[in-house]
Amino acid sequence: MKILIVGSTGSIGLQLVEQALEARHTVTAFVRNPQKLTIKHPNLITAQGDVMDPGSLLKAMPGHEAVLCALGAGRKGTIRSAGTKHVIEAMETTGIKRFVCETSLGVGDSRGNLNFFWKYIMFGMLLREAYADHQLQEQYIMQSTLDWTIVRPAAFTDGPRTGIYRHGFPGDDKTITAKISRADVADFMLKQLNDTTYYRKTPGLSY
Repeated sequence: MKILIVGSTGSIGLQLVEQALEARHTVTAFVRNPQKLTIKHPNLITAQGDVMDPGSLLKAMPGHEAVLCALGAGRKGTIRSAGTKHVIEAMETTGIKRFVCETSLGVGDSRGNLNFFWKYIMFGMLLREAYADHQLQEQYIMQSTLDWTIVRPAAFTDGPRTGIYRHGFPGDDKTITAKISRADVADFMLKQLNDTTYYRKTPGLSY
């Protein structure tokens, strides 16, 4: 497929780019700073732009069959939601339907998957702005006309890609480890390109 990856120089985004190329997709990496993307491949195109600049997204969109989004902003708020809103608008304008976006376990009806520490210390205090940003980000996606899948990964690790993980578990499941490698997050997101199981759904992802 011809796919556009937004957030392609982040820790999940780089995994998406590498694995997508390995799977023989044609990849456009949408980046603010092309120098940050050190991957070289004949099927890799770089599109310079900013998710906060709707015009640059509109310019990059045509010709793609799907968009993968892995926007990150650390503890800060607004970039994920506002940037995703601009991505959605550009997709709707150009007629691209398939959208796979990474948010976070604990958002929406997956809050029951969190333990006390993540629910009240991390998202309740330290990452409160980021959590609110993810909540708004998901609202924009769910209100769109796209064929979306929201992937809610647990806490990231630097482990290898295993392809063996749990997904789509109930929002009150406490038997999960609440951890997942970045490589396996990318693995699952890419698998959604050819799978309709989670169309307009919000699968959690964890070991």
